[in-house]
Amino acid sequence: MNKVLHIDLNRCIYCRSCEVACEREHEGHSHISVVPVHGRHAVPMNCRHCEKHPCLTACPTGAITREGNGPVIIHTMKCIGCRLCAMVCPFGILSFDMIGRVMRKCDLCIHRLNEGKKPACDTTCPARALVFDEFDSIMLRIKKNAAHAVISGVGAQPGTVIIPPKG
Repeated sequence: MNKVLHIDLNRCIYCRSCEVACEREHEGHSHISVVPVHGRHAVPMNCRHCEKHPCLTACPTGAITREGNGPVIIHTMKCIGCRLCAMVCPFGILSFDMIGRVMRKCDLCIHRLNEGKKPACDTTCPARALVFDEFDSIMLRIKKNAAHAVISGVGAQPGTVIIPPKG
């Protein structure tokens, strides 16, 4: 099974502790940034480690690889700083390190994963907005929470199906 980092946008409190934890783990480089949207929401943005990974395909030097079923990582010693990976990333996640002249991105704290630990952002998030777990386990929790909302009548009467108007 594949483990993924799930982001629950309803739980993020914009404390930015994930950014600090990432900086601590990656020698001052944070590979996650919490972006405020419309003054009401905060969205932690980091690499989604895409299944089809366009950044890997675009990299001319092979500096970007996938570690088995795990994270997509950049081998900075092979990176030539051409920024093609950043141009194809649908989430605009990759960043250019001006000092090292290489690209950087989230690696899900691969050094921690190799020790059997979770990524630092997961273990640091006080609101549990970031959860690193098996995809199926995360989806089961989401379904159970949605089912609970339906039977409790959150936003409507229990069992009510709301169909949005056309137009």
